[in-house]
Amino acid sequence: MEALLQSPLAGTGPRLVPLLILIGLVTIEAGLSWYRGRAAYDLGETAATGVIMAGQRLIGLIAAPLVLVPLFAAAELRPFEIDPATPLGLAALFLGVEFCYYWHHRAMHRVRLLWATHGVHHSATRLNLTAAFRLGWGGQLTGGFLFYLPLVLIGFPPFAVLAMLAANLFYQLFLHTAWMPRLGPLEAVMNTPRHHHVHHAVNDVCIDRNFGGVTIVFDRMFGTFQPVPAEELRYGRVDGAPTRNPFRVALGGWIDLGRRLGTARSLKSGLAAVFGRP
Repeated sequence: MEALLQSPLAGTGPRLVPLLILIGLVTIEAGLSWYRGRAAYDLGETAATGVIMAGQRLIGLIAAPLVLVPLFAAAELRPFEIDPATPLGLAALFLGVEFCYYWHHRAMHRVRLLWATHGVHHSATRLNLTAAFRLGWGGQLTGGFLFYLPLVLIGFPPFAVLAMLAANLFYQLFLHTAWMPRLGPLEAVMNTPRHHHVHHAVNDVCIDRNFGGVTIVFDRMFGTFQPVPAEELRYGRVDGAPTRNPFRVALGGWIDLGRRLGTARSLKSGLAAVFGRP
C-alpha cells in the first residue's frame, strides 16, 4: 500500500499525484456507498487513519536501515544471482514473495510481537479503501524482514524482493474496497475483496483465515481458506480495541506487550509474552 503514496521520484509534484488519486478513489467510494444507503465510512475512524498513516510513514523512513542493512548483508552471501528480469525469474520471484508473505501474514496473527503492529490494521470497524492504510508503527522492529531473507539468500536482489513485495501490497489496496464484487472463476486462485473481507471479519468462522496477498492458493493448500459465510460480516477487533484515538490504536499493541513483559517472572513467561498467541 505504501507504494501508492511514496514515489521514487524527487519533488512535490510526483508525490502529490498518487495522494490526489487516492483521495479521488476514496471520494468515489464514499459517494457510491452513500448512494446505495450503506455506511462504508466513519468520519472519526477515517480521520484517525490519516494520523496513523502519517506516523507510520515517518517511522518507516527512520527505521528503514533496520530492514535494508540485513537484506544487503545477506546478498553478499548469495552463491549466485537470479535475474528477475527474465520471465522465469520474475515468475519465481512473484511466487516466492507470495509464499513468504503468506507465512509472514499468518505469523502476524499468531505471534504477539508481530500482532503488536499488525493488530492496528484490523482495528477499523468499517472496511474501505482508507482501512488499507491503517498500518502499525514500528513494524521494522519486529523482524518481519526475516521471512523474506531466504529469497535474498537464494539469489534474488534485495531491491527486486522489496519491489515485488511493494507491488503485492499495492494490489491489496483494492481488496479493502467496501464493495465485494463476485469475480467468478478468478476467486478460485486470486485473492479478492470477498476473500479479504472474510480475513478482516470477526465472525467466529472468519478468525485467522485468508492470509494470501495476491493469490489465495496457499490458503487453500494449507487449510486456512474460508469463503464468505451466510451470516453478515462484522469488522474490528475481537477485544474491542479503540478505533478513533490514533495514538491508542497505534500504540495499544506495544503497551499491552510491555505490560505482559513487566509482569513476567521467568524467562519462560517472558518469551510467552513476546512470542505467544495474541
